[in-house]
Amino acid sequence: MSQVSVVIPNYNGKAYLEGVLESLSRQNFTDFETILVDNGSSDGSREYVRSRFPEVRILPLTENFGFSKAVNEGIRASDSPYVILLNNDTKAEPDFCGELLKAIRRHPKAFSCQAKMIRMQDDHLLDGAGDLYCAAGWAKARGRDKNAERYSREVRVFSCCAGAAIYRRDLLLELGLFDEEHFAYLEDTDLGYRAKIAGYENWYAPKAVVRHLGSGTSGSRYNRFKVRYSSRNNVYMIRKNMPAGQILLNLPLLIPGFGIKCLYFLRKGFGREYLAGIKNGLELSVKGKKIPFRPEHLGRYARLQLELWVNLFRILLF
Repeated sequence: MSQVSVVIPNYNGKAYLEGVLESLSRQNFTDFETILVDNGSSDGSREYVRSRFPEVRILPLTENFGFSKAVNEGIRASDSPYVILLNNDTKAEPDFCGELLKAIRRHPKAFSCQAKMIRMQDDHLLDGAGDLYCAAGWAKARGRDKNAERYSREVRVFSCCAGAAIYRRDLLLELGLFDEEHFAYLEDTDLGYRAKIAGYENWYAPKAVVRHLGSGTSGSRYNRFKVRYSSRNNVYMIRKNMPAGQILLNLPLLIPGFGIKCLYFLRKGFGREYLAGIKNGLELSVKGKKIPFRPEHLGRYARLQLELWVNLFRILLF
């Protein structure tokens, strides 16, 4: 049994696979296996990996089931105590796996630890250093487009981007894995949120470095699919994770928060998709999962609420 399983979801990403798999072959830490979960690719991805990287285990799915189901299949197929999730459009530095493992072992209450993600095109710029989520319903990659050298301190974060993060497998199973209703987008924020409700922590580990191209599967920063699913999943995540009283407390910020986002996407030409996503999210909230409120967790909810308020200022000011 390996100490770590690296799970890479893939959908028609053949053009990126050499970069990510070559980078894994150069890791200084070697006690890991690589699992490629292929979401029904039609571009020859599986055949390429079988011939070029025969050591990689391939889990073929019959169609594109989305990010959440793909990584869940990889997690279930693993028997390692730790799982690293890694996007297919990345290149990992040689200490990536080893530093992530050291980081999560340093923090006994850690559920996840995220690597420093920097721009593939410009390694001076940060792609993400953990995720922020705030009381206005806004999510943001911490430090995106900022100088990467400024984010060199190991700190707790709201959640970890699943594009380059390590998780304790037993806690993944305890929390129910990624919610497959999400398909893609905000599924990692939702999981990090649930981990915090359960009393665990999420950390940013800057010594683990990965270069990220970004939008390698979806093709662009904004598109109809991404805008619709992001707004849909955001509504569902709020309804799922916040008790009714907390939703009422945050409504004075959530309403203008969603309104500002709607105006933003109207200007981008995606207003209809954003509103359709909100409608879909409300519909999903009726039938979807709900984290039950437990009075003994009141202190955790209070700390979470404080973080949601503080993160609003972090997003606005930084």
